[in-house]
Amino acid sequence: MKKIQFGTSELEAASVILGCMRMNGAENPTEVIETAYENGIDFFDHADIYGGGECETIFGKSLKESTIKREDIIIQTKCGIRKGMFDFSKEHIVSSVEGSLKRLGVDYIDALLLHRPDTLVEPEEVAEAFDQLESQGKVKYFGVSNQKPLQIELLKKTVKQPLLANQLQFGIKHTGMIDQGIHVNMTDEASVDRDGSILDYSRLNQMTIQAWSPYQYGFFEGVFLGNEKFSELNETLDRIAKKYDCSSTGLATSWILRHPANMQVIAGTMNTARIKEIAKAADIVLSREEWYEIYRAAGNILP
Repeated sequence: MKKIQFGTSELEAASVILGCMRMNGAENPTEVIETAYENGIDFFDHADIYGGGECETIFGKSLKESTIKREDIIIQTKCGIRKGMFDFSKEHIVSSVEGSLKRLGVDYIDALLLHRPDTLVEPEEVAEAFDQLESQGKVKYFGVSNQKPLQIELLKKTVKQPLLANQLQFGIKHTGMIDQGIHVNMTDEASVDRDGSILDYSRLNQMTIQAWSPYQYGFFEGVFLGNEKFSELNETLDRIAKKYDCSSTGLATSWILRHPANMQVIAGTMNTARIKEIAKAADIVLSREEWYEIYRAAGNILP
């Protein structure tokens, strides 16, 4: 399994993360966790809201039933989303982590991310929460999710811990952060900067981008793989995947990891066969020609 440096830290982590949002739908969650680990995936992503907390509970129970040692894996969770609102208050951040620790059955969380931007955020409260959690040994590393550069800079005004990662939706059919850079100085739709050049910002600041829902298209409309709506893309993926003896799902993973921005791919499948496919393909390095061919087959136009 290809390893990446986690932000500016000394931590090395798998380039593929197992997303645990669907853990409460897994037939055998212990087998899912063990399959991931046996195939080089040592990073597990959670959020306090997944399954109303049930996903963390199932993971914690399954981890204890498995042969995996807690210290050999990286557990990440997120907080900040509440029913009908977002909340980055100190009280909510701290109580959320306490709840996650209890549900996961662990003494510490490796990484904590702030889930979605809270427009009422007071950076001083975030800083106090992070300081408390770090000093108590409950959280080692910190980051954000779905945030753009100036939102991150606002937090950094008072937060002293490095913000190491940012979860962003990215994949073959979600290429906005790439499109705007390719279409610089153009006036077409692809040239619109919707995220403050977060890709370049992340590379300049050595923030790890964690690509979520990498196989989806539209606003949660579905999976593009094997979808007749995207025949040219799937024909291209199938042909190139055959060359590398991998699945199209695996190749879609390799496409993301080919980018030099130090990314991780969050795979949310609970299917053990698909976990193996994705893990296997993480080490494939596509040529520049293949990468751009897939990009164009997805309907993207080079200016």
